[in-house]
Amino acid sequence: MQVQPAALDLLTALSQVLARWGRWYLFGAQAVIAYGVPRLSADVDVTLQLVPDDPERFVRDMEEAGFAVRVDDPDFVRRTRVIPFVHLATAMPLDVVLAGSGLEDEFLDRARETDIGGTTVPLIDTEDLVIAKVLAARPKDLEDARGLWHLYRRKLDVDRIHRTLRLLEEALGQSDLLPCFESIRDREPE
Repeated sequence: MQVQPAALDLLTALSQVLARWGRWYLFGAQAVIAYGVPRLSADVDVTLQLVPDDPERFVRDMEEAGFAVRVDDPDFVRRTRVIPFVHLATAMPLDVVLAGSGLEDEFLDRARETDIGGTTVPLIDTEDLVIAKVLAARPKDLEDARGLWHLYRRKLDVDRIHRTLRLLEEALGQSDLLPCFESIRDREPE
């Protein structure tokens, strides 16, 4: 699986730190690239189940490993559950999303260890990545979901995607996730 060289350098340094802090997985554009969908991206996104839940100590550990925090605001971290960093050696941005319970626990359970350029990285499951991209719903995310569907449609568990999106619609009070996925699915010939 290929990712950009700077992203590989970042993931190599990052995986050594995250191994000390809990379960995690790569998602976002770099995961899309790792699954073979052509995509340009200048950042890396991971979700981390922070154990122990000590963001300040985690930030210090990341700084010792060559990452600098981009937003030094504990209220921002509590509010967004995101700690934005930059990898100093590559100048590549990194967003560490702190996992909550529920859906992210399921994503963590299904993530699979994948060799990316000689570094073993837990990669978000394909169906979960499609779900995350539909949930994000930005134009580039929907394009990523279309690319994943194009490559993997015969291997994806469509029923699980439907069930999860339906549950998310109920939980979020939305009604646009399933139609969004259906438009991606129906656009592609079987």
